[in-house]
Amino acid sequence: MDFGTIGAGTVAQAIARHLVTAGHKVTLSNSRGPDTLLDVVTRLGPRASAGTAAEAAAAEMVFLAVGWPQVGDALAGLPDWDGRVLVDTTNNLESMRPTAADLGVQTASEFVADRAPGARVVKAFNTLFAQYIAADPRHAEGRQLLFYAGDDEAAKADFHTVADTIGFAPVDAGALRDGGRLMQIGGPLSALHALRQD
Repeated sequence: MDFGTIGAGTVAQAIARHLVTAGHKVTLSNSRGPDTLLDVVTRLGPRASAGTAAEAAAAEMVFLAVGWPQVGDALAGLPDWDGRVLVDTTNNLESMRPTAADLGVQTASEFVADRAPGARVVKAFNTLFAQYIAADPRHAEGRQLLFYAGDDEAAKADFHTVADTIGFAPVDAGALRDGGRLMQIGGPLSALHALRQD
């Protein structure tokens, strides 16, 4: 499976590092263009490359890792997703628009899904602080729990396999609406950093 990132900050680079270590190819992108990512992909190694957002979004599984206010712009103008998996790692902080109150009954990932026609959206990584994403998820005491949510069972199964392969202990939190509420900031799974004892 090939992977892409929309966004190339701390979270995107941490996920990309796990993926390339596991032998996968990753195309990273940002809003400033591929030339600004040469140092990043050099550090990540030969399995990492820099591309446009459209090139990154053509991957089989794509990680959306931008600041919440940039979600709309980051997804605007991309081709139809045609069933590819979009992993939403974002958090909608109350200080950022649109706020949870602005969304009404929608969760942040449902908002993302509306802006990515044809994508099978999985919510993941947003409950962990960046340093826990970047660190080796395998510890002597167990593996870092990684909660995820989504409405498409096959997409969730694919994500579960990927997360397990790169060392996390994936846990299905349910559908985008119900699981998303559990995982969003203020929910009971947010910032819950725990290990599964295998």
